[in-house]
Amino acid sequence: MLWYRPVPYQSEIPSKILMHYVDLSHTIEHGMVTYKGLPAPVICDFLSREASKKQYSEITTFQIGKIEMVANTGTYVDAPFHRHADGKDLSELSLESLVNLEGLVFRTRERANGPELFRNSDVRGKAVLVNAGWAQYWRTDKYFEGHPFLTEAAAVWLREHGAALVGIDSLNIDSTATGERPVHTVLLGADIPICEHLCHLEQLPDSGFRFHAAPVKVKGFGSFPVTR
Repeated sequence: MLWYRPVPYQSEIPSKILMHYVDLSHTIEHGMVTYKGLPAPVICDFLSREASKKQYSEITTFQIGKIEMVANTGTYVDAPFHRHADGKDLSELSLESLVNLEGLVFRTRERANGPELFRNSDVRGKAVLVNAGWAQYWRTDKYFEGHPFLTEAAAVWLREHGAALVGIDSLNIDSTATGERPVHTVLLGADIPICEHLCHLEQLPDSGFRFHAAPVKVKGFGSFPVTR
């Protein structure tokens, strides 16, 4: 996931601009736990460099990696199919709903965040990113306890005001205190993708950037890590 903001560049070509990129996704590593109760990814060699010598030559080697993981690993996008059986899966999401979106960052240190976080803002057609400061606890026990989230009322407000995508740097965009997931239900029911476990949002300005979050196009999948 990358963002860029055009900045004047001092050179002999006035039209040239400097693009600044920020990676908003966590690195996927062997044994990394994204969500307690879900298995960690297993990353290993399918074909090691040593073994490949038998197929090529002593001086020509290759490595082919193998990864086994659940779809909700690292920083990922949820498609409507993740929550709704008749919703769009990853292969059916349009690129326009995932890349080159005008972005907005909303900063909070509250646990439960309602529509007041977004009021007086024009979110129509934009990627709405919530910087709750929770990414600092990534891969610690605290990350799983008392995490920030959006309320159902916030989700309804974002849907009614035309947000294109909603993301958060937290364990879940919903409260996990119960088995209900109203934010997923509302947003994904309106074909608004959700991006969870973001990071480095503190490096972004409040506005004036473009957001990209394109997962692998897998048929029959509702979630998948995003490319950087």
